[in-house]
Amino acid sequence: MSSKVISVLICLFIFHLLAAGSVAGCKIGVYEIKKGDFSVKITNYGARIISVFLPDKNGGPKGFSFVVWKVSEYVQDGPCPHITLTYHSADGEEGFPGDVVVSVTYALKDPYKLGVEFKAKSLNKATPINLSHHPYWNLRGHNSGDVLSQVVQIYASHITLVDEQLIPTGEISPVKNTPYDFLKPRKVGSRIDKVQIGYDRNYVLDSNEIMKAVAIVYDKKSGRVMDIQASAPCVHFYTANWIINVKGKGGFVYQPHSALSLETQGYPDAVNHPNFPSTIVNPGKTYAHSVLYTFSIKK
Repeated sequence: MSSKVISVLICLFIFHLLAAGSVAGCKIGVYEIKKGDFSVKITNYGARIISVFLPDKNGGPKGFSFVVWKVSEYVQDGPCPHITLTYHSADGEEGFPGDVVVSVTYALKDPYKLGVEFKAKSLNKATPINLSHHPYWNLRGHNSGDVLSQVVQIYASHITLVDEQLIPTGEISPVKNTPYDFLKPRKVGSRIDKVQIGYDRNYVLDSNEIMKAVAIVYDKKSGRVMDIQASAPCVHFYTANWIINVKGKGGFVYQPHSALSLETQGYPDAVNHPNFPSTIVNPGKTYAHSVLYTFSIKK
């Protein structure tokens, strides 16, 4: 495999933008937590209380994005170059029950296809598992400016509604006649001014197939097309609304809407909403989630 291909592959793997408080380019944690029931007894000794850590919405303050994974397999040559990373999450880590062994494999299926496969198994206790990852995409190039003129089609007729903290309420709402309707190809920026600072919503995919059509992204200027398929039932569409003055590749400084993210996942916060499909994995059962990105040129 050429050094150029290896470099591209590494760039796709290690797309961690160093934005404080973000999960840019990282694997998302085990679960998006709606709330953590806890109590704390505070005695006033005259000192000022600076902060109290509360449960994080992406798997905890030290979620899977912030731990060191082990390279368990690396194949550089052959028909399917790939790398597999594994991590053992101990019982009680970040408040989640059970010892869980997690793996993620990134593979070049052919010159124009990138596959990502998540697997997880709880060894001894039932536990919620909902894995995703957060790559940012700008088909015109990372230093080309915003993605507002790029065209997106999302194969989903519904979104999950959220409250003011962007936590799911349990309601599932149709996108028809709303700015969230991307059932037909639309420019990202065509109605973005109607959704506050940008898109940040979970879509419920229409297909019931094992590998579902998720979305297509198209950039007219470059002709590049990205087609996404996945086995997960949902996809979260995010337009880098909080990427502000983030220094990236080659020293280029990224701004809001300089990329987009389409994060395939299970229903978020499902443990708090019985109408959402369960994300509980019982001991001995294997969680699996596959994503396939196919790239092409439209002339």
